[in-house]
Amino acid sequence: MSGLTTHILDLTHGTPAENVKIEMFYLEDELETKKRLLQTTITNQNGRVHRPLLDQHEIVPGTYELLFYIGDYFLRKGLKLDEPLFLDKVVVRFGISQPNSNYHIPLLISPWGYQVYRGS
Repeated sequence: MSGLTTHILDLTHGTPAENVKIEMFYLEDELETKKRLLQTTITNQNGRVHRPLLDQHEIVPGTYELLFYIGDYFLRKGLKLDEPLFLDKVVVRFGISQPNSNYHIPLLISPWGYQVYRGS
């Protein structure tokens, strides 16, 4: 897929993270306080979304935010976790400067930590 894509891998279970809700925002002001919801989606059995979050022709330079609902995911998996959850929602804020490039945002998760990077 080209454009902006993501996937989530569950390090606790060693599997893709299925049925994780993701919200995607575009930050509309320089102070990054005004956000516009672009879409809400759910990961599939491969921990990916069925289509790019943004196609190449939809990408504009600016700051974006992905909100991953990993707390709900781990609770559905039956893990006994403290309340409140240590990690409930993971926010990944990133900038796009080259709209004709591909951007891939992989997220590696556990109930206690996460890692994110720009993939290929």
